[in-house]
Amino acid sequence: MRVGAAIRAVRLRRGLRQSDVATLAGVSQSTVSLVERGHLESLTVASVRTVARALDIRLPFEAWWRGAELPRLLDERHASLVGAVVARLRHLGWEVRVEHSFNVRGERGSVDVVGWLGSQAALLIIEVKSQLVDVQELLSTFDRKRRVVPAAVAADFGWRPFVVGQVLVLPEETVVRTAVARHADVFAASLPARTVDVRRWCREPSQPLAGIWFLRDSNTSNRMRAGGGPRRVRRRASGEFRVGPRSRVAS
Repeated sequence: MRVGAAIRAVRLRRGLRQSDVATLAGVSQSTVSLVERGHLESLTVASVRTVARALDIRLPFEAWWRGAELPRLLDERHASLVGAVVARLRHLGWEVRVEHSFNVRGERGSVDVVGWLGSQAALLIIEVKSQLVDVQELLSTFDRKRRVVPAAVAADFGWRPFVVGQVLVLPEETVVRTAVARHADVFAASLPARTVDVRRWCREPSQPLAGIWFLRDSNTSNRMRAGGGPRRVRRRASGEFRVGPRSRVAS
């Protein structure tokens, strides 16, 4: 109802009819009417955002779970992935810095992980994401870091790279791979290499690289096993629900 009321208020403020907004958004007038009356559950997220966008209204989509527990959970997953990356790089002989802040000619920011392999004069810039939210913003920010970070580490640590690798680390999960597949053309143009290529490059960085590393976090897997693994909800004949461990199907 709050979303609908906001859209109606802005429409009236701009002196528009529902039919005018429908034309601007490329939807039916009935869709605009449903949005304004708060019946969002009967529409797709895309159609609601299209109506809002026609009025220059942004509709961020957020998940909430148990107050402050969700941000802590996401931070925990992010930190666990960073730890897994650092362990793998150090095992291969890389010098690693975590959460490196930079300020180069007024451009400020931080990088999740930067790695340096002195024997190859190779610099690795890593961005770690536990989930994909805004792909365009992610790639734009990552491209800026690729331009700025080499100069920053040269000034801070004396690292002067001959070859630079740029890697986006994502959790090895079906939902994340599906999200990447939805933006296949964008990622193919900006980060074309994949896990096997990234691992090979980390062992022998001989040329520039840009890619995605799907990383299985053993800590997360261990926590899932410790919690009993996935559980399935079954309906009893009486109509009640029972929660139990996922059963195996005999082949």
